[in-house]
Amino acid sequence: MTWLGKPASDTQITHGARLWLYLLAAAVFAFLIVPTLIVIPMSFSESQYLEFPPRHLSLRWYEAYFQSRSWMHATATSFKAAAVTVVVATPLGTVAAYGLYNAELATARLVSLLLITPIVIPVILVGTAIFYAYVRLKMVNSLIGVVLAHSILAIPVVIMIVTSALKSFDMNQERVARSLGASRVSAFFMVVVPQIKFAILTAAVLSFLTSFDEVIVSLFVSGGDNSTLTRIMFTALRDQIDPTIAAISTIMIVVTSVLLALAQMFGRQSKR
Repeated sequence: MTWLGKPASDTQITHGARLWLYLLAAAVFAFLIVPTLIVIPMSFSESQYLEFPPRHLSLRWYEAYFQSRSWMHATATSFKAAAVTVVVATPLGTVAAYGLYNAELATARLVSLLLITPIVIPVILVGTAIFYAYVRLKMVNSLIGVVLAHSILAIPVVIMIVTSALKSFDMNQERVARSLGASRVSAFFMVVVPQIKFAILTAAVLSFLTSFDEVIVSLFVSGGDNSTLTRIMFTALRDQIDPTIAAISTIMIVVTSVLLALAQMFGRQSKR
């Protein structure tokens, strides 16, 4: 093929020389995507068992999901928890990233490392620690407990994304605004935020998904009337193999994909 001989970059490396890299990327992509592509057709099976490929197509498991009060209640709880987590984690993470990025203290880097610890250490350890704290505070199985626990995992994500955006932002613009009489708070909202709004939006979307998709911590802190969708799904998989899980997984894939696509569209419009 003629394109194999064409340069793939400014260094004159050809596509042919990079063919192994393309094949490796395709293999990794397939490893990550193929399980998802299997789940989606399984959700349209008419069988009462999980089967692939489905012999007969049906929407019975989607109907079972939408007609189930327990599934709908768990879904509403997950959406509420995720929405409130965005409200809590995004502002706190943004302000923390801004403050630490501009801090001149020697301990600022140490504080940054401490704040991102929840996504570095195993999540099960985080869940165990939160559970024992909630037992003393009597917050187990409460919605506010779920939100705070998910916020602990979402805030580090926000901090990393916003910090990355601040590194590409010229802080002299903020200094000029302050030299012209604007307070630091006004300069932050009028100068800094408009410049990094795409990063903040991306952080908000990922905060929502962090809460919406969280399983391990939810197993520790949610339950009863405040059980999240992922917790009910895990319980259902443990007790019985119900094809409704495939339908719910497909819906979650769609929700995740749509949110990420909207964030990317907003980012492109912002760049224009």
